[in-house]
Amino acid sequence: MEKERRWNGGLWAGGLGLLAGFVIGSFFVMQGMAGGMAGPRGGFAPVPAEAAELSDFDRVSPFNIRSLWLMRQARYIIESYQVDAETKPASEEDLVHGAVKGMVEAWKDPYTRFVSPSQLKDEEIEMEGRYGGLGMYVGDRDGQILVISPMEDSTAERAWLKPKDQIVKVDNEVVIGWNSERVVQRLRGEPDTKVTVWVRREGEDELLSFEVTREVIKLKSVRYQMLSDDIGYLKLTQFKQKTDEEARSAVRDMMRQGAKAMVLDLRNNGGGLLDASVKIVSMFVRDGLVVETRGRAERANEKYFVDPSLYLTGMPMTVLVNGGSASASEIVAGALLDRGRAVLVGEKSFGKGSVQTLFPLTDGSGLYVTIARYYTPSGRVIDHVGLDPTIEVKGEPERDMVKDAQLQRAVSEVKKALRTAPAKEPAAPAGARRRS
Repeated sequence: MEKERRWNGGLWAGGLGLLAGFVIGSFFVMQGMAGGMAGPRGGFAPVPAEAAELSDFDRVSPFNIRSLWLMRQARYIIESYQVDAETKPASEEDLVHGAVKGMVEAWKDPYTRFVSPSQLKDEEIEMEGRYGGLGMYVGDRDGQILVISPMEDSTAERAWLKPKDQIVKVDNEVVIGWNSERVVQRLRGEPDTKVTVWVRREGEDELLSFEVTREVIKLKSVRYQMLSDDIGYLKLTQFKQKTDEEARSAVRDMMRQGAKAMVLDLRNNGGGLLDASVKIVSMFVRDGLVVETRGRAERANEKYFVDPSLYLTGMPMTVLVNGGSASASEIVAGALLDRGRAVLVGEKSFGKGSVQTLFPLTDGSGLYVTIARYYTPSGRVIDHVGLDPTIEVKGEPERDMVKDAQLQRAVSEVKKALRTAPAKEPAAPAGARRRS
């Protein structure tokens, strides 16, 4: 795994600082040094002068003595009187993880979350491109658990689950009030087993139920084809480690086949790795800003620029977006729109434009913390706002492309751009070695 990684929509990013562990009696406390406390190269900045006046206890304790005593009281009462406490005791690890999880949830940020060691390993497996489940991105929005987007050709897509469906119940368990992490864990299970998902869908008076078969999810992020002799189609389903390499190969192949214009389809793309999205933009823009992050900590304020060595083509483009286009997808769409490289066709995007950094903890667990928000090159904020399409077209992706109204409008727009475009620039040589 890379040391620095940004996961949007989802999740990953490199840490901003180190983590210090302290043992206080029976309490194991982790303290993350972010928000201006991280020094050069991820080290710690000098301890503030006022800290020198603190007692040894106050230096290491995350709470005051009264708060710690409250926790001690609660534990004693449960262990003494709860009917099953003696026969089914909770482990020290579960107690500490539960306390940390509760503390994190007090900030009411659905994307700042604690993950146990086993959950963190599951997410690493997911990013490597193979895991068991339904094949859809899920997120929190205003206290609701929503389907962000089903992955292409996944069991969730085949069951007709849609972006912005609110998940209300899984089998016989009502999940209202749960966080997205807990819902995802409940949805996952052994391949070939079934789970019933109940959703509330806009425009429907009653809950809809879908029986979905779990399967091993094989994540394929790039699909492409020629729509005509001179128009190519590039579909990105997510942004993972090799997405940019696969996309570069696809664009080069379409250029060899005669593509002079292209439709980039980001519908139902729930996001992925930040660096992959920057590399995708670099294929179509020669230079300049791709995206900017702004946060409290100095190191959270960064500008990400095009890599000129990755540039492939300036052919006319349209970009397809919808309510399932989130995070890294919105970065790409926003950059291509603001830089004048493409118009957006479809529907308003999801609006997930924040940066989560993973702080690994010493027991193998971790904290994902929202440390910044994304801004497009023009200064447009994405988070909780989304991107409005240049040309709004209602509809949904269709397997039969002729019946796909959004795609057909995107093709029509790129044909117009092709007719007014200047003479074709030289294509990148097939053997050009422009590695990401």
